[in-house]
Amino acid sequence: MATVPRQLPAPRPELYVFSRLDYATAGIYVAVTALFATASALLVPLLLQLSPNPAVASYAANLAFYAVIGLLALAAVRRVALRDLRVLATRPWFTLLMVPLAVVAMMILTAVLVALTGPPQTSANQAGLQALMQQIPAWLMVPLLVIVGPFVEEYIFRHLLIGKLGRKINVWFCCALSVALFAALHIVGQEALTLPVLMPYLAMGATLVFVYVWTGKNVMFSYFVHAAKNLLAVIFIYAIPPELLEQVQ
Repeated sequence: MATVPRQLPAPRPELYVFSRLDYATAGIYVAVTALFATASALLVPLLLQLSPNPAVASYAANLAFYAVIGLLALAAVRRVALRDLRVLATRPWFTLLMVPLAVVAMMILTAVLVALTGPPQTSANQAGLQALMQQIPAWLMVPLLVIVGPFVEEYIFRHLLIGKLGRKINVWFCCALSVALFAALHIVGQEALTLPVLMPYLAMGATLVFVYVWTGKNVMFSYFVHAAKNLLAVIFIYAIPPELLEQVQ
């Protein structure tokens, strides 16, 4: 008896068409990010109305912003995310093995690129996060840095910039654009664009773009890699005393 060939999943091109919710979410994200980057000094008095402690006020503003964008992103990408989770569930061993391997590869690439561009430098973004984490407990930072933040950034920089925009223009240009914008986001408005400062974010962005494309534009896999890397950073910063962390850096 002849065997029936295994049917491949039907393509879902409609999942990669920009929706009004995509435009609204990306527009709010870009507008608020640009506002904080260019007018942060003007926003300080307003933020201090949330709390007299600048660290608490900064945390509250970031959490509120990412919570709103996260809910919008979840609503916009929910069908793709559910499909990608079902795909990963068919190969759980792959996810459990490749997520930590991707994080290790990201760290190796970062070390190589930083070594090639001169003495390492800590960006203002990283320094600000470390200062914030010295005043905010870990159980409050994890939802922001590990759960919501990576999800929003994978939705914006991978799903929209590559998954959807890549259907309209050259996908490799979209990949390069994703890496460049992801890196620039983390230092814009804070310091000069120097290679030692930029390299860690370029390495991280390049790794996330690679795993996203390599897994067939699986946004949940790139999200798990991003979240795992951030979780490792959170553990590292909270586990090492501040004075020792400065010596290590």
